[in-house]
Amino acid sequence: MKIAIVTGSSKGIGRAIALTFAKSKGYSGIVINGRKMDEVREVADEIRGEGCDSLAIEADISNENDCIRLVEEANKAFGRIDVLVNNAGIQTDVPFEETTTEEWYKIIGVDLTGPFVCSREVAKHMEKQHPKGGCIINISSVHQTIPKPHYIPYATSKAGVEMMTKTMALELAKDNIRVNLVAPGAILTDMNIELKENKAELEKVLKQIPIGRIGTPEEVANVVEFLASDKASYVTGASFFVDGGMTLYPNFGIGPEHDAQRHSK
Repeated sequence: MKIAIVTGSSKGIGRAIALTFAKSKGYSGIVINGRKMDEVREVADEIRGEGCDSLAIEADISNENDCIRLVEEANKAFGRIDVLVNNAGIQTDVPFEETTTEEWYKIIGVDLTGPFVCSREVAKHMEKQHPKGGCIINISSVHQTIPKPHYIPYATSKAGVEMMTKTMALELAKDNIRVNLVAPGAILTDMNIELKENKAELEKVLKQIPIGRIGTPEEVANVVEFLASDKASYVTGASFFVDGGMTLYPNFGIGPEHDAQRHSK
């Protein structure tokens, strides 16, 4: 039975990942993390309801000391760490010329520096524990590849996470530590609440998704659960896009107009 830490797991994709782990019955303990203790405890209670032990830890992932404390408390409570999911992330809609260094450092701190510190600390334990090794999964975004105007710090951090993942995978393979990345597209979470409330914005986004719908947090969690499992034991340094085909240049897709042209010939 495995022990997992999921950062930013009080809601959204992180919560779905933690619950999917618990329901898989492959985990004996899952560490829930967030900035609001009441929300963290609520998810931890849900995990326990699935028959899996859980530890709620309030921590700011942009703070190095908080990251170190998170990992140390998890290891102290459960004796080992098998899986780390770096899920915590933030973004803001600000034009490039109006982006302050404060906003830049805040987003980079949570979305890139936090995963770096958490991974560094977890790797130290994974290298020493018996059996040695483990799995680190970074949650990125399609915007590690697709530029996103008004979101320069966010897109930059996600591009950085991709290269960090590959480099970590190469360096840590000798210690039986696998490192992979999951890049969601448009997923119905609080971060994308406008897609639920703004029909015009939703229709605009759907045109960019070949599958033609918004994804769910559970669909991302299913891929993460696979990568964390022994079924993915030979997978490291890989990026998995969970985006309904958003990264496939959807404007080049075959739509009704193509069929109409073909049948008119």
